[in-house]
Amino acid sequence: MPAPTPFSRITTDETLLENVRHGNPAFPLQYYYEDIWDFDLHCVDWHWHPELEYMYVQSGRAVCFVGEEKFIVSAGCGLLINSRAIHRFEAEASTVIPNVVYSPLLLAPENSLIYQKYLQPFIGGGADFVLFDPSVEWQAACIQRMTEVFASQEREDVDEIVTVTSLLGFWNELYRHRQPKSDSSGKKQDRINQTRLQIMMQYIQAHYRENLRLEDIGAAVHIGRSLALQVFQQGIRQSPIAYLIEFRLKQAAKLLTSTEKTVARIAEETGFESATYFCRRFKALYGMTPKDYRNRQ
Repeated sequence: MPAPTPFSRITTDETLLENVRHGNPAFPLQYYYEDIWDFDLHCVDWHWHPELEYMYVQSGRAVCFVGEEKFIVSAGCGLLINSRAIHRFEAEASTVIPNVVYSPLLLAPENSLIYQKYLQPFIGGGADFVLFDPSVEWQAACIQRMTEVFASQEREDVDEIVTVTSLLGFWNELYRHRQPKSDSSGKKQDRINQTRLQIMMQYIQAHYRENLRLEDIGAAVHIGRSLALQVFQQGIRQSPIAYLIEFRLKQAAKLLTSTEKTVARIAEETGFESATYFCRRFKALYGMTPKDYRNRQ
């Protein structure tokens, strides 16, 4: 069996777009066999991608955030995440999640009947995610189809035809049991808020060394304090200031392992007014002092 692609962290650009190519232009699909527990801070952090993603919880249980929703995916269940939906996974213990990330163009050209009839209704206006429970007959059939995809990708000689055939079978099941189209006005507002969120995150990442206030962050997208707070809480269940502090701490962690600067100097360079406060927040996030973190790394 070929070794699945391993990762211990998600890397994104300033808009949280994942900057990893999944598969290649000739076959835009990548299979991953991962344990959420192995990622930094036991979470696959916030990110999005234009591809579709399907994951299956093989063992453990995943705490999932997709858009404004938070839910648990237990062992034996599956989850489909729509194109461009922002998401995050957390785990409280070992949680193995084989998954595939793939372009819908793998299945049919964008101007084809197959794409327009079976894929576009979901990608263009469907839900951000679909849960699959094996106790529901048609959902169990979807899980079985994706299990076939995993098996075909795990073979020594990867079977691309079986992969595509099983994916088409999956989408046929999903199409036959599709839900009524969601309200487009609500979907449009969700997209507006997601864009606002990404711009505010980008602003924080560019100015995190400064003494930022909530008003400054909201002003980046011409909204007030209360709406900025609401967009963050709905989008990533964090306040803008909590996100700012966490981002500063992650930048500090990089400096601790890549430079010999003192802890006090790093605290200052990452926007903390007090080294004592920095050390306290760092330990709360990473479970150890900055000095211990540097030594362990």
